Amino acid sequence: MILSLLMAFASISTDIYLPAMPTMGAALHARPGTVELTISGYLIGFSLGQLFWGPLSDRIGRRLPIALGMVLFIVGAAGCAFSNSVEVMVAWRAVQAIGACAGVTLARAIVRDLYSGARAAQMMSTLMIVTAIAPLLGPSVGGLVLQVASWRTIFEVLVVVGLVTLGLLATLPETLPASQRVREPLARVFGTYAMLLRQPRLLGYLGVGGFLYGGIFAYVAGTPFAYITYHHVAARHYGILFALGSIGIMAMNFFNVRLVGRLGSDRLMRIGAVGAGVMGLWVALAAWTDWGGLAGLVVPLFLYISCTGLIAANAITGALNLFPEVAGSVSALIGATQFGTGILGSAFVGSFADGTPRPLGSCMALFGVTCTLSAVLLVRPGAGRNA
Repeated sequence: MILSLLMAFASISTDIYLPAMPTMGAALHARPGTVELTISGYLIGFSLGQLFWGPLSDRIGRRLPIALGMVLFIVGAAGCAFSNSVEVMVAWRAVQAIGACAGVTLARAIVRDLYSGARAAQMMSTLMIVTAIAPLLGPSVGGLVLQVASWRTIFEVLVVVGLVTLGLLATLPETLPASQRVREPLARVFGTYAMLLRQPRLLGYLGVGGFLYGGIFAYVAGTPFAYITYHHVAARHYGILFALGSIGIMAMNFFNVRLVGRLGSDRLMRIGAVGAGVMGLWVALAAWTDWGGLAGLVVPLFLYISCTGLIAANAITGALNLFPEVAGSVSALIGATQFGTGILGSAFVGSFADGTPRPLGSCMALFGVTCTLSAVLLVRPGAGRNA
């Protein structure tokens, strides 16, 4: 349960304030498209921070880096609550993200410390089923807070969540024994990234998960305006539409747990990647033609997000199984890739915002197709480490 909570921090930190984005923009006198930069700033911190926490945990263990990260998360959330401009909030969101990513990165590494093969994929999917509850509840909780308090209270709630999680870490055991830790100087440990990035099959796993998440964060940044502003959905109802994606993720992760032992994680990942490509193109069609109105946009978005249940756990497990001896560094690359493309996705939607869902649709089509190509071209059946 603690690992699920740690992995949910990426969603907890963002989804809860999505319904407040239009209100925040008005209160902070933000220009059109600039509120979305609070998501981009978060993703920058989240992406780069993982590259530090991963190698550090391979050298000193998992528990201490997670605790230090949680302290940074609490400080960043408090800073957001007292921000008086979008620019200041973007900076504090980056601090919050650098802290939050420690738990997410190292929770994946802890799973690899304890499990391998199909069993690791099953455990990762199980964690993601629980983790999917966060985006299921987050926007609804944010909408309820807005009804009784200001948007600043949402970040005060995140401070409380961080403090509770920090207390729970006292019960988390260390899963990387001293005998299995990397002994090289930390500066040399960071050089591991150069070796890892020369492995085509690893790049395939990174590409599948990374491009998927580029579309997901375009969805996160774009749907508040596509639903609330363009289709006139009430802010309190936005959480319900957003929650549909989480239900789809949970359902697909459930099927993944049941099928991965029989069909294999790579095959299921490829099925999910092809689905993401098709759904991304459907989203673009609906966004540019307004075919089907609100429902015509909601359905393919739901199906795209649902593909996460077949892709994320299997891509993560495939990458970690290639290099278990540096699981922290591999996990950091996974997260940096996912949130790095997330930066591009959310920034694209914000930069080309025109009051319509078209930037959202175009972005999701691009990332969906590249996700498919990564799975088909780089993660070929029967290939080994260097295939």
